Amino acid sequence: MPIRLPANLPAFKILSKEGVMMMSEDSAERQDIRPLEIALLNLMPEKEKTERQFARLIGSTPLQVKLTLVKITNHKPKNTSPEYLTKFYKAFKDIKNKKFDGFIITGAPIEKLDFHDVNYWEELCQIMDWTITNVHSVFSICWGAMAMLYHRFGINKEILKEKASGCFRHENLNPNSPYLRGISDDIIIPTSRWTKINSSDLLSKSGLKILLDSKKMGACLIEENSNKTLYMLNHIEYETNSLKEEYLRDLKNNKNTQIPYNYFEDNNPKFRPINKWRSHAHLLFGNWVNQIYQETPFNIEKIGINKF
Repeated sequence: MPIRLPANLPAFKILSKEGVMMMSEDSAERQDIRPLEIALLNLMPEKEKTERQFARLIGSTPLQVKLTLVKITNHKPKNTSPEYLTKFYKAFKDIKNKKFDGFIITGAPIEKLDFHDVNYWEELCQIMDWTITNVHSVFSICWGAMAMLYHRFGINKEILKEKASGCFRHENLNPNSPYLRGISDDIIIPTSRWTKINSSDLLSKSGLKILLDSKKMGACLIEENSNKTLYMLNHIEYETNSLKEEYLRDLKNNKNTQIPYNYFEDNNPKFRPINKWRSHAHLLFGNWVNQIYQETPFNIEKIGINKF
């Protein structure tokens, strides 16, 4: 089954050309089926790219998914017009009385800021608390994952001396996890961040389990079973050229910017980057969507009532 998006959303046409099964809202309404309701809180500056990345992954399952795009209520991003946001996005204040089967919180390029210095920190905390009663399962990404680990467990991030950028090997520590079904024992995942979370801090908290770990980059995917939450500290959703675009942008500001590790052919930025993670990205998000489908109540209003 396809993913439901507005037919005039830019991602709709792009993903349709890629072969992702798409369905307009009008067509979907004619089907007698309850789609999974998944919301994307998009904190990234380039909204369209991020929409496309996540819609591609959750749209590749055999289940019908309705994707709702969500923004912080009063935050004004620099790279997206107010008209675009008004047309395609819902402010959190407008959806806070709804229930969702799944909720994705993206990263944001504000890693070096103290969490409390983020101008929308208070509302983000409200959202993270709201997910406990209004969302069946949460998938948080990079800075969004670090923010949630800090808010829920008091685990703070640590600033790196140099940006961690590249494609790093990660070990599957729990191949029997339903989220890692079909995932290889050793996989490549793109990394792009200025901060890290110490594994010792994660292991000191009951209720957290590290599912994917890297000898070079540390913990990558963490599960909090009691609140059905996944924390992905890296960017498995990235497109092939995402790290290249970031590298070229950083290079303009600093000519000594390091080439992303294990990314370009022959480690030469003049050659094309090689996508080594695409299949596992689809598997991971497919497993997450499938797990939601297996567990979420048919009556969506029952989400949060005797949750577990």
